[in-house]
Amino acid sequence: MTQSTDSVETPDLYGAFPRLSESQIEALTESGERRSTQAGDVLYREGDVGCDFFIVVQGKVALAEGYGSADERLIGIHGPGRFLGELSVLTGQAVFVTAVVREPGEVLAVPVNRLRQHVLHDSALGDMILRAYLLRRSLLIGLGVGLRIIGSRYSPDTRRLLEFAARNRIPHRWIDLEEDRSAEQLLRQLSVAPHETPVVIWRGTEVLRNPSNAELAYVLSVRAPGASETIADLVIVGAGPAGLAAAVYGASEGLATVVLERLAAGGQAGTSPRIENYLGFPAGISGADLAERAVIQAQKFGAHLRVPAQATALGESSGQHLVTFEAGSIIGRTVLIATGCQYRRLDVPRLEVFEGTSVYYAATEVEARMCHGDPVVVVGGGNSAGQAAVFLADHAARVHLLVAHGDLEREMSRYLAAAVEQHPDVEVLLNTEVRELVGDEKKLDAVIAENNQTGERIRRDAQALFVFIGAVPRTEWLAADLALDESGYVRTGPLGPQEDESRSAQVDACALSLLHTSRSGVFAAGDVRRGSIKRVASAVGEGAMAVRFVHRYLAGVSEHPDATSSRANAQ
Repeated sequence: MTQSTDSVETPDLYGAFPRLSESQIEALTESGERRSTQAGDVLYREGDVGCDFFIVVQGKVALAEGYGSADERLIGIHGPGRFLGELSVLTGQAVFVTAVVREPGEVLAVPVNRLRQHVLHDSALGDMILRAYLLRRSLLIGLGVGLRIIGSRYSPDTRRLLEFAARNRIPHRWIDLEEDRSAEQLLRQLSVAPHETPVVIWRGTEVLRNPSNAELAYVLSVRAPGASETIADLVIVGAGPAGLAAAVYGASEGLATVVLERLAAGGQAGTSPRIENYLGFPAGISGADLAERAVIQAQKFGAHLRVPAQATALGESSGQHLVTFEAGSIIGRTVLIATGCQYRRLDVPRLEVFEGTSVYYAATEVEARMCHGDPVVVVGGGNSAGQAAVFLADHAARVHLLVAHGDLEREMSRYLAAAVEQHPDVEVLLNTEVRELVGDEKKLDAVIAENNQTGERIRRDAQALFVFIGAVPRTEWLAADLALDESGYVRTGPLGPQEDESRSAQVDACALSLLHTSRSGVFAAGDVRRGSIKRVASAVGEGAMAVRFVHRYLAGVSEHPDATSSRANAQ
């Protein structure tokens, strides 16, 4: 994608840079404005928000990082028929490169809202643009364009920033203070003291000293809603498979839909390097790619995704539901709880010493970079552990998979168990549990494990420990508001004889639905719900089904407004 001269046009890579036909450009002209251009004209700059969809009609346009600086980097050049941009154009977030005219000519500028309307009647064009934008985002990530994150691999905040950037598919480049010799010189140039790291460099010169996730999201125009937000028909808390499915179906069926997510779209599924048993993807798909496509699809129908926005309480305001989060609150006529689960922690001494630097609960590209070329230990016997072991084996020196029981296929899909057993760089240790962690406060050196059948202890060198030993629901913020079971999962469906009280038949039927909680108008779907099947496909199905129940509930409320509080009062 990077070019060495201004005369060479960017080659098309797997459909990333298609050309529009004359008829397609002519059809889009009705929705946009043709503009003559001169060499040096800037169409948009790095960091700009809300850019138009640009098509090069005549001439050439270059894309550059750090435009005008000593470190300017040419990313590509587009000629006639090519369109500019990548996913930021569709999401309305900040762009990562500058578009500058290199050869005079003409461009067609189409506002994104008009583009969305146009592709409703031209699905082939819409598919072409989406595919190209997804591929271009991946190319930018691979090139290290965008944010520069400077920090030590042993810093928990460095890890936090890298995780936030990677999980949200934000193009970035990590400069490791421990390994990169140029890091210290760069910090001196920026007048940054070592104790101020990690830092994020944006647009070449803007320095953010150890920003929070919310501060970084604000800079990139990924903002959480404030208290002044209007009332939504459906507030979805959690953007895992269930939440994203509900967002797609809710928005597409006309509900004003807002999704709140604490970290990144995808949930636990978003950390999976490859999902091979999801319907429609015979070659498999990564959790991040699946989430990214779902987000675009939801936004296409008008859903609003806010990241980061971690819910802290569920209250009431004038008969509606008030969801409070770290930066404000939002009111919803209905609420869907889709916060999923988080992995359990190992019960082993000194775990907290290494959790900021060497213990992981996901296996993505971020973690793979952190432990590249080092031996690692993976703990767990389910699909998540198996997927992590196979993925990490392509990055780590050696992967040791510790399973507490004696049958790898007991909790792991057969195809995945076979892949684990056949991989030459994965050692499987059955009936084996972690007993000790060895290392100083800066990093892990080894894991001491024990065979729970024979009592034999073994030592395995490991600079990272990956833990996938089951999950607990993310419901700590709901304990006083909804009925939970003994394990903290949200109880749904019939909750007891009090449900037989006289109420509107329509609302009552909805209240007894599979996904309705103990609070009228509040539903739960996906892994957070008691009795759910912990699979991506099941979560997607529940999220879609929840929207049907929401419609039934809202229809009943409109006919019987006094029925909205009957379920809550019965508890």
